[in-house]
Amino acid sequence: MALSRWLVFLLLVSLAGCAGLGGGQTEDQSSSLNLKEASKLNTELGVGYIKRHQYKVAAHKLEKAINENSKNVLAYKNLAYLYSILGLTDKARENYETALDIEPKNPDVLNSYGAFLCVTGKIDEAQKKFKQAYSNPFYSSIYLAESNAGICYLKQGKYVEAEALLRKSLRIQPKLPSSLLSMADIGIRTGRYLMARAYIERYHAIKKPSAESLWIQVREEKALGDKTSYMKYVHQLMDDFPDSDEAGLAETQARHEQLR
Repeated sequence: MALSRWLVFLLLVSLAGCAGLGGGQTEDQSSSLNLKEASKLNTELGVGYIKRHQYKVAAHKLEKAINENSKNVLAYKNLAYLYSILGLTDKARENYETALDIEPKNPDVLNSYGAFLCVTGKIDEAQKKFKQAYSNPFYSSIYLAESNAGICYLKQGKYVEAEALLRKSLRIQPKLPSSLLSMADIGIRTGRYLMARAYIERYHAIKKPSAESLWIQVREEKALGDKTSYMKYVHQLMDDFPDSDEAGLAETQARHEQLR
C-alpha cells in the first residue's frame, strides 16, 4: 500500500510539472510542499520496511525523509527506533533527542524514547519521559505510556507503582496484552496466584501462548495446587518452546517434584 502511494505521488508530481504551478504558489513554495510530501511518504515506506525486517532499506528511506524535511519528527522517531533494534544506542538516542528538540512535548516521541531509555537502563530518565507522555490529556494513546511506565517500574521491583499504572492502562484498553502479561507477572512476584491466573487467562484469550506466559501459568498452577493443570502447562512449554530458558526451568522443577 505504501509503495502504491509512492508511485501515485511520483505520477502526480510529473503531471504537475507538465501543467505548471498554478494556485498562486511560487516555485519555491511548491518545491517545499513537494519535498515535505516526499518526506512523509518516505517515512511511511521506512516504517513498512521496518515491519518487514528490511532494515537497510528502511534506514535509507528514513534518512532520505530527513534530508527532504529536516523537521520531520516522525522520521527521526522511527529512525531512532530502528537504530535501537540494531543495537546502535548512541545513534538511537541522538535521533530521539533531535525529535524532541523539534517538538519537546510530542507524547509519541516521549513514550517511545522512554521505552528505549528503560531498556537501556536509564530508568529514572525513562519514567520522566513516560510521565510527560501520559500526563498529556490530548494524547490518544495515554494507555500505552501508562503500560510502558508500569512495565519499567516492574523492572525496578516497584510493584505498587507498576500495578497502579498497569490497572489505569487496562481501564482504557482492557485487552492490552503487555499490561495483562505484566499484571500476571506481578501476581506471581507478590504471591497473589489467583490474580496471576486471572490475568494470564485474559492474556491467552487474545494472544497465543509464549514461553514467558506459559512459565507464568506453570508457576501459578503449582502454587495453587492444581497438579493436573501444572503438568499440562509444563509439557506444553517443553513441547512448544523446547529451547527456551523457561522450558529448562520447568523441566528442572518438574523433575524435582517427581523425585520428592
